[in-house]
Amino acid sequence: QVQLQESGGGSVQAGGSLRLSCQASGYTDMPYCMGWFRQAPGKEREEVAGIDIDAGGKISYADSVKGRFTISQEDAKNTLTLYLQMNGLKPEDTAMYYCAAITPGPGYCSGGFPVGGSWGQGTQVTVSS
Repeated sequence: QVQLQESGGGSVQAGGSLRLSCQASGYTDMPYCMGWFRQAPGKEREEVAGIDIDAGGKISYADSVKGRFTISQEDAKNTLTLYLQMNGLKPEDTAMYYCAAITPGPGYCSGGFPVGGSWGQGTQVTVSS
């Protein structure tokens, strides 16, 4: 099963930018889909951005981040990395951000987003006003 490690979180002021990375390792087959999720204290986890690799790289965004966030994927030298470029950050973007992927095994893709599957430990993003 694929292992995922996020990085790139931090503290920024409103209007600032961050770029999150999620490095995948231990996989033998390309994931069917990968995505970014976030969870703020006291709130449910929500989808942020997803890429349906099996469907030719179709990308989906939550309405709250459209036009500000960009998901991308790089597959180089047998290393797969998922990115989330976040611009125009707002205080309401403050959350723990998680990367997830679906490879052969448990889990499935729904609307281009992983359901179940493999998850990273998360990286904290804090946006101050």
